[in-house]
Amino acid sequence: MADYSLTLSDSEIERYRLMADAAEQWERDLWVSAGAVPGARIADVGCGPGAIAVRLAGRAAPDGVVWAVDRDSDALAVASTLAARSGVPMHTAIGSADATGLDEGTFDLVMLRHVLAHNGGQEQAIVDHLATLARPGGAVYLADIDASSFRLRGAPPEYEEMDDRYRELHRRRGNDLTVGTRLDELLTGAGLEVVAFEGHINVIAPPPGMRGPVWAARDTLVAEGLATPDDIARWDDAFRRAEHDVSGRRFFAANFVAVGRRA
Repeated sequence: MADYSLTLSDSEIERYRLMADAAEQWERDLWVSAGAVPGARIADVGCGPGAIAVRLAGRAAPDGVVWAVDRDSDALAVASTLAARSGVPMHTAIGSADATGLDEGTFDLVMLRHVLAHNGGQEQAIVDHLATLARPGGAVYLADIDASSFRLRGAPPEYEEMDDRYRELHRRRGNDLTVGTRLDELLTGAGLEVVAFEGHINVIAPPPGMRGPVWAARDTLVAEGLATPDDIARWDDAFRRAEHDVSGRRFFAANFVAVGRRA
């Protein structure tokens, strides 16, 4: 499994929350048809700080439950706190997307969001594993990106330089930043029946301080020789100057979802 390149920070947690808001607004009906209903047993694999997992737990309550799985213990701690504050039932577990440690054939819904693009060469193995977790009649729900569509309107000119370095990082790792466009093929390859495959452009107005995944990966860029500390300081200065006026700043990103059902 490839190392995840993003650093979890307050601004990143807020970005996850905004993404979850947008996802729930667009995908609400798909969540229900896939199995996010009262009493459901749901796995949210690669849950990050739990912004989606908490929403799913609320839909499964009071008799259902969500298992939130991630490799990052800090992210799981945030997820547990969010669940406790929301008063919803949720279990957390350390695990990877291709080896969750969850019981096979026991989940009504298995969800994986924005993980495949960070695991070059392992996409089919991951989806194959998720398919084993779903009970007969249960569903695997995938959400991911086509990063070729990403835009940050109102960003400083230096953002393009950062973005080029970020894409090179993923290229070196063999990651497919357009994996969202082939989610249906991955589900079919795992032996599932594709019952939904849709795409949508998210438009998000970021609050001050939010700079997106490119900025969140800055430490990894330095560690892999794709940027220097001086580059980071220069980019930081450029963002600080640009953030005096964020009224017109917008993130644009193409997102895709696909649902596969187990026979």
